[in-house]
Amino acid sequence: MPFSKLGLSDKVLAAVKAAGYPTPTPIQDQAIPHVLEGRDVLGIAQTGTGKTAAFVLPMLTRLESGRARARMPRTLILEPTRELAAQVAEHFDKYGSKHKLNVALLIGGVSFDDQDAKLTRGVDVLIATPGRLLDHFERGRLLLSGVELLVIDEADRMLDMGFIPDIERIGKLVPFSRQTLFFTATMPPEIQRIADTFLHNPVRVEVSRPATTAVTVAQSLVASGPEPSDKRDTLRRLLRGEGLKNAIVFCNRKREVAVLHRSLLRHGFNAVALHGDLDQPARMAALDQFRRGDAAILVASDVAARGLDIPDVSHVVNFDVPHHPDDYVHRIGRTGRAGRAGTAVTIVAPQDRKAVDAIERLTGQTIAWSGEPARAAPAGRFRSHRDSRPPRRESSPSRERAAAPVARLDEARSRRRPARAPIIEEAESSHLPAFLFRPVPLKA
Repeated sequence: MPFSKLGLSDKVLAAVKAAGYPTPTPIQDQAIPHVLEGRDVLGIAQTGTGKTAAFVLPMLTRLESGRARARMPRTLILEPTRELAAQVAEHFDKYGSKHKLNVALLIGGVSFDDQDAKLTRGVDVLIATPGRLLDHFERGRLLLSGVELLVIDEADRMLDMGFIPDIERIGKLVPFSRQTLFFTATMPPEIQRIADTFLHNPVRVEVSRPATTAVTVAQSLVASGPEPSDKRDTLRRLLRGEGLKNAIVFCNRKREVAVLHRSLLRHGFNAVALHGDLDQPARMAALDQFRRGDAAILVASDVAARGLDIPDVSHVVNFDVPHHPDDYVHRIGRTGRAGRAGTAVTIVAPQDRKAVDAIERLTGQTIAWSGEPARAAPAGRFRSHRDSRPPRRESSPSRERAAAPVARLDEARSRRRPARAPIIEEAESSHLPAFLFRPVPLKA
């Protein structure tokens, strides 16, 4: 079905045509008519299927009538990360070029005063991360009583990042009569509970089974040794392989992102880093360099795993197997987008086998090995797949030197200890109690 049959306004249709999109994706085709009708929507779809436009386009149509009041936004979109919030704002700039709407972005790393000035002028669309939104509310700079439409995007990521208490609090601050759109890629039980709380008689739009991977992504596992240096060697070999245009390399920890980034730079790779400890300008600069092709490799934590629209990524490499199986689905969803072919490679050390098994159980598919499979780690050698540091050495010269004075002191004490009388061997056969036969020190 073309966009013209979905009920969108002429201004929105003109913007979509100018952007070069002839037909809607399945999630857009099914969700947009229900949003325009004012129904609550529960949308479940893989990453890269056009979920953002599925709520941005009908919102633009509905916002063509009405006017915003100071500090009282008409619509509210909640995103788990700054990058996702900024990306949604770009969608409003792109498709709302013919609308005169005020769009405000409330994210960390930006001046409170600049954000407050936008709220004072009146906001039609407020895009925010939960923490910064509540900061403005608690300072008395924001009222949520005028919200007509609430969008909770990437709900499963909200759960992973611990935002569910904030989301529940925000849900009590917006009017009960608002329309709610709830989008997620996976549907764990806690997300189902939140959806049941927030949504009223929703239309369920599901274009893929939860926790499935795109068929356009070729997945494989590559075995590596147990040490971080072994995995870095394996990664460099993969990055020098044929057919790699660009790649996002995912690590589990921010510290590992920084270490791996420096290592790749030392070996001559054109790489940038992205993780949560970077300030907002540095994060946006790294993304822009990667999008433009100025950097071929983006080393990132899971802050880049959800919803970022980088359409032409040829490879995703999991340097670390993710702790949570759901994160694997989101990570590899950064490639193979918009019908393009993509490649996802996961580097597997011996201690990672349990995490790989969990991913295969979640997705319901077996991932093929490229080369020999990794052998399972010997029992007790590593603490867990989350901490692959080798065990502490049992002894070292410095420890031996430190222990020597203690040993000499124990020896001296034993020489001063008085001799003990021998134990009477016939105690067991004697009619006297055994406690009378305890050793007694001899007097000098």
